[in-house]
Amino acid sequence: MPKSAIHFFTEDISFTLKHKTIIKNWLKEAVAAEGYVLAELNFIFCSDEYLLGMNQQYLNHDTYTDVITFDNSEAPKTIVGDIFISVDRIKENAGQFSRDFIDEMCRVMVHGTLHLLGYKDKTKAAKLLMTEKEDLYLSKLVLKS
Repeated sequence: MPKSAIHFFTEDISFTLKHKTIIKNWLKEAVAAEGYVLAELNFIFCSDEYLLGMNQQYLNHDTYTDVITFDNSEAPKTIVGDIFISVDRIKENAGQFSRDFIDEMCRVMVHGTLHLLGYKDKTKAAKLLMTEKEDLYLSKLVLKS
């Protein structure tokens, strides 16, 4: 396995994630805590319009969203995936929910990762469990220098 199995990319915007090393280690710990092996996880930061295009093309959804997760794993309990995140949506949601941008970004990053770990969010009960897991892992994240 490569030294760092988590990678960050941008698609059609200029964006730099702060606290990369801390966030990578935090996500690796969350994956391990769920009993999975992290092979490769790519986060691709993009605009609302880019993610809308992906939502239309791959999921037949004509709506804006904050995150789309693609599970590329072939072995059980192994994470290989691509998580596309709209930085525009994160900024808007952070304002709407009175959260710091980085806190909202980390919530969405762990949300996408939880999808790769088998968690769903289509029913009320599944959403509740997903939010509990997000809160659990967010409580373990310390970004202060």
